[in-house]
Amino acid sequence: MDIDARIKRRQRRSEGPRLVEDYESLSPVSHVDEPSDRGPILERLLDHLDPVFDGQLPPNAYVSGPFGSGKSAVVTALFAHLDQLSTETRSVIHTSTRAATPTTPAFVYVDMRETTSEFAFYHGVLDALVDESVPDHGISTDELSDRLHEVLGRSRTGVVVAVDHVCEPEGTDAAALVDLFAGLPSNVSWLAIGRIPPEEIPLTEYTATEIRVDRYRREMLVDLLMTRASLGLTRQALDHEQARRIADWADGNAHDAMAALFVAADRASRADRTRITESEVSAAIDEFPRSSVSLGRVLALPANKQLVLRKLVALDPDERASVTATTEAISADPSVDLSAGTVKRYLYEMAEVGVVERVQSEVTNEKGRPPSRVELRFPPTAFSRLSELEE
Repeated sequence: MDIDARIKRRQRRSEGPRLVEDYESLSPVSHVDEPSDRGPILERLLDHLDPVFDGQLPPNAYVSGPFGSGKSAVVTALFAHLDQLSTETRSVIHTSTRAATPTTPAFVYVDMRETTSEFAFYHGVLDALVDESVPDHGISTDELSDRLHEVLGRSRTGVVVAVDHVCEPEGTDAAALVDLFAGLPSNVSWLAIGRIPPEEIPLTEYTATEIRVDRYRREMLVDLLMTRASLGLTRQALDHEQARRIADWADGNAHDAMAALFVAADRASRADRTRITESEVSAAIDEFPRSSVSLGRVLALPANKQLVLRKLVALDPDERASVTATTEAISADPSVDLSAGTVKRYLYEMAEVGVVERVQSEVTNEKGRPPSRVELRFPPTAFSRLSELEE
């Protein structure tokens, strides 16, 4: 735990005892500066990036691993630290007069969950490199690309771009990513991060290295849970046996383990407890569908789709008996300024990318095909609470 966290913990003592000290430290969609027990992966990434310490660019690479293996956590933490090494600061790179000679490339992180177009991609890279504001309208994609080439044309060391969550169902496909990368200046190296095995993705035709990230071992996952609990919860709120139970259930998936801890802590907090009980752990685990999706994907959806999901989570079971009933219930809500047709379209679109699932209802006495109902593919308590915290 860092010094600021220790100070904040003591400052909050006067507010009275409470279970949750810091929701962000418990969040399954937030990453800490020092990921737990990922030392070997960090070393492999550093081996690949080793040329930067001589002022050179590394070759392109692809980092792959299953859902919840900590790929994003490791890469974001590493890039944040490496970026501090570059003396080519945002205030220098876009000016003609250099305050210092750069010694290492710059480092940029782009999340493809939030970057859904060619314009947004080039905008994200350029915005990370310059200190001045980059316009997000009134400028064409070609103009953004030209400016990026101009900026990096003045760079002697270039930039390494980490491109996370590549080729997810609702995102940019591999062919489009290859085109995006091809449009980058020659002094750019990219590090793509995704779940698809290297042999099944065309991106690896343009890489020199593939780095595999395996699932967490049980002991590592227990350590992760206990570490994050020490940052976000009051003392002794989570015991090792509960952490082991969550880790066993999560089967190496750190996202699901953290989401279960988050839900259990939120339930216990709402019950005014100062410790998590076994019943809260059980309830948290029971909230998960048989096959869950990342809460990061859900929270990256456009605002109107998230609004529909928030209303869906709050519906009674009979209001979710069919897509039609769900559509009518959500569109009838006075706080939802969307037509029934738009709500239904959103539900179908989210089912196509796996955020929700259409499940055939039990056979009824009515003629014809039984209706399908909408089921969530994420824990509702975690989504609702994280949505509240974002607001």
